[in-house]
Amino acid sequence: MPPGSVIGILGGGQLGRMIALAAAPMGYRCAVLTPEEGSPASQVAWRTVVAPYDDTAALSRLADLSDVVTLEFENVPAAAVSALAEKVPTAPGADVLAVTQDRLKEKTLAREAGLATVAFAAVERGDLSPMIDTVGFPAILKTRRMGYDGKGQRRVANLDEAERACRDLGDALIAEAVCPFDKELSVIVARSADGEFRPFDAVENEHENHILRTTRAPARVAEAVRAEAQAAACRLAERLSLVGLLAVEFFRSPEGDLLVNEMAPRPHNSGHWTIDACRTSQFEQLVRAICGLPLGDPGRRHDAAMTNLLGDDVDRWADSWAGPVADPEVHLHLYGKAEARPGRKMGHVTRLLPLGALEETGNG
Repeated sequence: MPPGSVIGILGGGQLGRMIALAAAPMGYRCAVLTPEEGSPASQVAWRTVVAPYDDTAALSRLADLSDVVTLEFENVPAAAVSALAEKVPTAPGADVLAVTQDRLKEKTLAREAGLATVAFAAVERGDLSPMIDTVGFPAILKTRRMGYDGKGQRRVANLDEAERACRDLGDALIAEAVCPFDKELSVIVARSADGEFRPFDAVENEHENHILRTTRAPARVAEAVRAEAQAAACRLAERLSLVGLLAVEFFRSPEGDLLVNEMAPRPHNSGHWTIDACRTSQFEQLVRAICGLPLGDPGRRHDAAMTNLLGDDVDRWADSWAGPVADPEVHLHLYGKAEARPGRKMGHVTRLLPLGALEETGNG
């Protein structure tokens, strides 16, 4: 796609904002479809269509504006992507969403690819027998669709709790064994239409109330473990025939095994550090992949620690800009959200470290 072409984005959040910011220096414009007025992405986009994702006229308008359409939020209706695909190329396509919007299909795909996961079972219409036979207790019951940041899931320790969770969560669930992991890792891989892969380094994530708080790049594990995670992410992207980005989260068990947890076919919060620390950011890499350009070099120029600013964290930062922002190794990114709510991602801060600094802190 030549400069001047338009990238359509389904979703108006901070990921869409950062896609548009990465696209602009490469000569691309972005058009956003979002239900939200004044969204973070609309503040920097060329055009914004404010409408629900299932609005037929709005989808037609986005298709008319765009030369390719991508997404920043995978829980958009797959039917909307299918409708767009009749008029304009979409990356990823509805077939990818059919898998990544369903936790059961994700886990099944990982197993089919020869990758390890926790024990899991489908729980449909309150029938707990597959869970009892395969997973046991304790377990985590999750909605198969539309869950993120800890939403739509419940830890259960016995049959009574499981029955209550089924009544609360709905008819289509997945039960997963509780994994006593010692680290959560993630890898983001780019795949182009001609099958070229470029994975970013594996990173280590820490959560607070089920929301990502800190990412350290690279993960403080042995290099062989990071390479294993990268290879697994590439394998999953290949199985999906994905064009764009795939983020894959892993648990590392106490025995050292990597277990696939979840995946998302879009830029990911755990990849924000790449903006300041890599030769090519995850957002530029997405633009390259969906526009048919050669993929960039994802190599690290620095180690990094990225911290999310959640809720009123942003207000505390506003009271003390001068000190941290004066540090040349600190990079602040704010998302333009008007209201700071508890747990809401308002921005992030990336601190750059010397290359190899985190590796020296331990490869356990």
